[in-house]
Amino acid sequence: MPAKSKAQQKAAGAALSAKRGDTKKSELQGASKGMYESMSEKQLEEFAHTKRKGKPEHVGD
Repeated sequence: MPAKSKAQQKAAGAALSAKRGDTKKSELQGASKGMYESMSEKQLEEFAHTKRKGKPEHVGD
């Protein structure tokens, strides 16, 4: 399932980084914290690897 906006893609990338142990879970904020807790590493990869070209900054833009 691809990200629908650049903001979703960035949040997924931050959560994925924490899942892999590259960053601390305590550094996550907002949506990335929720994604970390509710999504698997595979789901986060799908969101994070979405191409940004043509995507709005936020959903609804």
